[in-house]
Amino acid sequence: MIVLDTHVWVWWLSSPDRIPARARRLVMEASKDSAIYISSISAWEILMLAARNRIEFTIDAQDWITRAEALPFFRFVPVDNAIAMRSVRLPEPFHKDPADRIIVSTSIILGAPLVTADVRIQKYPHVKVIWK
Repeated sequence: MIVLDTHVWVWWLSSPDRIPARARRLVMEASKDSAIYISSISAWEILMLAARNRIEFTIDAQDWITRAEALPFFRFVPVDNAIAMRSVRLPEPFHKDPADRIIVSTSIILGAPLVTADVRIQKYPHVKVIWK
């Protein structure tokens, strides 16, 4: 079981070569067990990035998310009260980005490593990160 950060979710479907070989292999293995988890905040984040023209798809961003949701190896995790509360009470120091806080909290609550290229998250000692 693994959790994908928003950018890794996009890269996995559009340009998996951007993901280092070891991390890519672990995502592939998790996909065989339908054990790839994605926080629902990532859908929000993608739509926000698309609205600001910071990310582009060949189709409408909402349609891209809908198609990704239909893939059998992804499991989407709603932002419930436990995740929301944990995101506010993460041990410091951690930056203030709400989406990152929710994604990290999702990973911690699930007890699953987080696949991310985000160096700030990689340096955070309270979550297990897979990247290199």
